[in-house]
Amino acid sequence: MKKEFNSELLLPNGAEVSIIPVMQGMEMAKVETSELPEVLPILALRNAVIFPGMVYPVTIGREKSIRLIRDAERLDSYIGAVPQKDLSVEDPGGEDLFEYGTVCRIMKVLDMPDGTATAILQGAVRLRMGDVISTEPYITAKVTYEEDIVPEDDVNTKMISEALKEKASSIIRSSAFAPKEAVGALKSIEGFPFLVNFVATTIDVENFGDKVNLLRYAELKTRAMKLLSVLEIQTQLLRIKQEINQKVKSEIDQQQREYFLNNQLKTIQEELGMDEEEEFEKLRAKARTKKWPEAVGKQFEKELAKLMKYNPSSPDYSIQYNYIEFMLDLPWGEMSKDNLDLKHAVKVLDDDHYGLEKVKERIIEYLAVLKLKGNMKSPILCLYGPPGVGKTSLGKSIARALGRKYVRVALGGMHDEAELRGHRKTYVGALPGRILNGINKAGASNPVIVLDEIDKVGSDHKGDPSSALLEVLDPEQNVAYHDNYLDIDYDLSDVLFITTANNISTIQPALLDRMELINVTGYLAEEKMEIARHYLVPKQFEEHGIGKKDLRIDKAALARIIDEYSHESGVRGLEKQIAKIARVTARKIAMEEEYPKVLKKEHLKEYLGLPTNFHDLQKGNESPGVVTGLAWTQMGGEILFVESQVSKGKGALSMTGNLGDVMKESATIAYQYIKAHPELACITSEEFDQKDIHVHVPEGATPKDGPSAGITIVSSIVSSLRGKAVKKGIAMTGEMMLRGRVLPVGGIKEKILAAKRAGVTTIVISEDNRKDVEDIKPVYVEGLDFHYVKTIDDVISFIFQ
Repeated sequence: MKKEFNSELLLPNGAEVSIIPVMQGMEMAKVETSELPEVLPILALRNAVIFPGMVYPVTIGREKSIRLIRDAERLDSYIGAVPQKDLSVEDPGGEDLFEYGTVCRIMKVLDMPDGTATAILQGAVRLRMGDVISTEPYITAKVTYEEDIVPEDDVNTKMISEALKEKASSIIRSSAFAPKEAVGALKSIEGFPFLVNFVATTIDVENFGDKVNLLRYAELKTRAMKLLSVLEIQTQLLRIKQEINQKVKSEIDQQQREYFLNNQLKTIQEELGMDEEEEFEKLRAKARTKKWPEAVGKQFEKELAKLMKYNPSSPDYSIQYNYIEFMLDLPWGEMSKDNLDLKHAVKVLDDDHYGLEKVKERIIEYLAVLKLKGNMKSPILCLYGPPGVGKTSLGKSIARALGRKYVRVALGGMHDEAELRGHRKTYVGALPGRILNGINKAGASNPVIVLDEIDKVGSDHKGDPSSALLEVLDPEQNVAYHDNYLDIDYDLSDVLFITTANNISTIQPALLDRMELINVTGYLAEEKMEIARHYLVPKQFEEHGIGKKDLRIDKAALARIIDEYSHESGVRGLEKQIAKIARVTARKIAMEEEYPKVLKKEHLKEYLGLPTNFHDLQKGNESPGVVTGLAWTQMGGEILFVESQVSKGKGALSMTGNLGDVMKESATIAYQYIKAHPELACITSEEFDQKDIHVHVPEGATPKDGPSAGITIVSSIVSSLRGKAVKKGIAMTGEMMLRGRVLPVGGIKEKILAAKRAGVTTIVISEDNRKDVEDIKPVYVEGLDFHYVKTIDDVISFIFQ
């Protein structure tokens, strides 16, 4: 029995054709390859491949192809059907065709109304093209014939057949163009060769070359395995297309739903008098009141037009609306009126801060020029000094003296450049930078902005904020400051920027160059007394609810608190001690306990405990080898002791005390200088070579570095070698050269304050530092004797007099 089934095949390029009856196992004339001619006419196929045993309709439109079909039909001869590489080539030659094709017999030719023809071809055997003989009137070429190798009908073959049917059926069901009847046709196919060639012929794949490549394989089992790979790729591609189509369909359905709801919402808003046009008109009315440049006005209109196009329920609408609102909220060209009364400014600054004359003078100079000229680019001031001296609070006082708004931006620990410059508005959760945000909150374009702790700005993969500050703090550039969120230039030239820092050595050099540096040094004990009496005590008593009649701290008690309970250049620690006294007093008042109305120094132990600061200048200072030095730290000036010990040995030098590389180099220079000049230590070279020297700087847990201890180390070693202590009450600071010259050092004022706190009476210092000492106010150096030296010999001869 022979089974017959119908399969509707699609013509290339979507042309229609009647259902072609295909007979599985149908008797067709046995084609002996030996009887086939060596030269065949070649029909170039566009986007089609015919496999042996398959019936396939081909639309014929080219003159050469029509002539070839007519001649072959008339002569009842075979033709070669070879796929074309490039579909766009109208007159292909031999080089435009693939290497493999199929020998076909023409079953029928149908004439079409449009002048073309449809030829029903049946594949017979695979061929391989050789040399082209002629191209006119159509292509003829030498060919070789390759018969298919049919495998035995075993379990493996059956499994491959089932896999082919499953994959092909899945593709047919997923395809919108493939006829659904083909699934039934597939299930009824029994022969393995027919199944492989049927699936290969009828199933359309994405990469046409993969389909043509199947003709290369003579073994049907190999061809079937390659076909399975091609079908798997096609299945995945169809799945992706379906997912895309489903997603697009869902989005279209959602858009239609939103459109319907928006129309309803619009109708409701119109009924309630809530019109979007009214909201847009409010924005335009607000824009007409702004004093912004013409270019900004044009940008506003452009952004508003963009807003009007958005759907009110879409996320982009709220993003755009927030952006326009921020643009309108910025104080474009709006200035707070400066108070140019210089006497008032002086009074405000003096009321809020004691001392700090240099800063106050600079602000008064700025106000004076502003008063005379009418306008002036604001200076960029950098107040640097130890903690607790009033750098940050000074910015608020300057704003109050000028009658301007005050904005503080904390830079400590900032790593992300976007915090200053803002994010682009297209980002989710985008915000403007902290500079423009501060100006927006201030409501004026000329506030006083304090950039606090500028020396503690960090940098990482998110950017370098200190580089972003280069534009902010440059008067030549900040007239057109660019914030990423606003994306429009904003004029910052009227802003008075004040930066604060503890250590300017960590600030980027280019940034440091843009600022006017003002050193805010520490306070003397007398200054701390005035600050405590007039500022700190009233402030803390008010914060803790203690009235003027409830408690008074006498001068002697304040002096002891300053001297024994706080050890700093500023007054922050002093304020904490006063706050502690206020808390204890508040507790006593609340619990109705007895307490002294006037706090004296003998009461301090009860209120503050034991003293925390002891003057240890004389501790061991009478011993040989101990010399007092002066050091600068970020916390202000400090005293330090350098100790030396001599023992029998081989002339070795050892150092302890957590010393840095520079300080170790200073010790090495001191040792070599004394070794070259043993007469300073009153010994011979032979004796020096028989002694080991150990240099130690106490408080080993604290790192120490810097060159200013050079003359101190020399003096300590000489004192040990001589066995004689230096004069009492002496402290020293200075770098030394290998030739014995004493070089100047920095931080002189801070070191002088440290010396006064420690009870030092005489300071040994380089002659080149004389100008620094003379520049200091007399009140700071009162009670101190300065001995200026040029060489180490001058130092040694003075300290051992």
